[in-house]
Amino acid sequence: LTPFIEEEKAGKVETNGKILMATVKGDVHDIGKNIVGVVLSCNNYEIIDLGVMVSADKIIKAAQEHNVDIIGLSGLITPSLDEMVYVASEMERLGMKIPLLIGGATTSKLHTALKIDPEYSGPVVYVLDASRSVTVASNLLSTERVDKYKTSIKEEYVGVREQRKNRSHIKECITIQEARNQPLLLNWDDYSAPIPNQLGITVLNEIKIEEITQYIDWTPFFSSWQMKGKYPAILEDDVVGVEAQKLYDDANRMLEKIINDKNIKAKAIFGIFSANSKGDDVVIDNNIGMQEVVYFLRQQRKKAPGKTYASLSDFIAPASHNDYLGMFAVTAGIGIEKIVAQYEADHDDYNAIMCKAVCDRLAEALAEKLHYDVRTDYWGYEAKSVIDYEEMIKERYQGIRPAPGYPACPDHTGKDAIWKLLDVENKIGIKLTESKAMYPAASVSGFYFGHPDSKYFGLGVIDKDQIIDYATRKEITIEEAEKILAPSLNYK
Repeated sequence: LTPFIEEEKAGKVETNGKILMATVKGDVHDIGKNIVGVVLSCNNYEIIDLGVMVSADKIIKAAQEHNVDIIGLSGLITPSLDEMVYVASEMERLGMKIPLLIGGATTSKLHTALKIDPEYSGPVVYVLDASRSVTVASNLLSTERVDKYKTSIKEEYVGVREQRKNRSHIKECITIQEARNQPLLLNWDDYSAPIPNQLGITVLNEIKIEEITQYIDWTPFFSSWQMKGKYPAILEDDVVGVEAQKLYDDANRMLEKIINDKNIKAKAIFGIFSANSKGDDVVIDNNIGMQEVVYFLRQQRKKAPGKTYASLSDFIAPASHNDYLGMFAVTAGIGIEKIVAQYEADHDDYNAIMCKAVCDRLAEALAEKLHYDVRTDYWGYEAKSVIDYEEMIKERYQGIRPAPGYPACPDHTGKDAIWKLLDVENKIGIKLTESKAMYPAASVSGFYFGHPDSKYFGLGVIDKDQIIDYATRKEITIEEAEKILAPSLNYK
């Protein structure tokens, strides 16, 4: 190794290329990006990682300063898609030709072809996972293959757009008024909402991490490392079982270290309030004489006769009956930045990523535990029972905890009501970015619905009449409503 080290010190080592990577502005998630960075680095690419919440200006400036060969953009939440489009359009405006790689949980080949590629005349490539990144980078930087590869990608994306144009993606919807005339009908006259044991806001600042580990759902942990399979079966898998077991053992060692060192804190806040539905919205009495409105949306895609069109507001009683709505925010990431920074300073990328991945699981586990405690104690509408792992994973219990940004309520700005009512940032330290991502990233938030018939559903596509109505209720412009709900729009 000595000659190699000496060459490296002298700056003589040839790399396969220089790649800049960044999680776009407003987004804080970077586990996938970091794994891609490690894979590329191991294949002799020089990685310049700008981190998270990086603006288009900073990305472009750094790319020019470092004379990079490729730019890689990452994002997890849906608003990041628009930011990627903006970065591409800015690169085009400045006459750049650097290849642009697109990746992250919210991205797709379809979105890349439809929205990002048309904005940039340089190469734009959607990268499904870390395992594909080396091949893509190699093709883009190979003097023999690059022209043919760039042409094939451009032609492929043009084909995607043509196929999309020829096959209408517009779904048949009914009007929002027709949908409201066919809601989920619950019998409120025969239902008496359980009175919560503890109304108002509760802050939990001293949570022992060892008390939430039994609530961990390990399957998404393996997904974050791009291993496909359900836990615990994945540990016995013929293909990835051995590596999955190693990963699982390392995760538990990290978990033990977090518990023993006490450098990372878990915190939670929740509130249970008197509430009633008003159309598609829920009006909350914050227990100090003031009202707040939580805005929801309603399904509109046409269904078979006799089917209903759901809104989350259907699970809350109208003003003629007493009812309640809960909301919460939890984090298992207070202090994580310092720990991760130390791993990175020690060039230990593996444990830096592992720490984040484990804390993500702890945050979800805390959300699961808190929901159990609310159901059985603070609200108290469900009897206490021994935790059954399989039943918990399958959510076989009364009540739901939908989160803003997810299928039933895809508008991430729904978090604003939670942050305002609970004073989340001041009470437990979770911040919202301009795109409504939670920081620290190992955080979860949402609503509590307690009705025995409440269930999860997907909103699906919505038409412009509902967008106009939603914008009016929220007192925002139609353009703002279209932007925050872009993936749900049933029109161009």
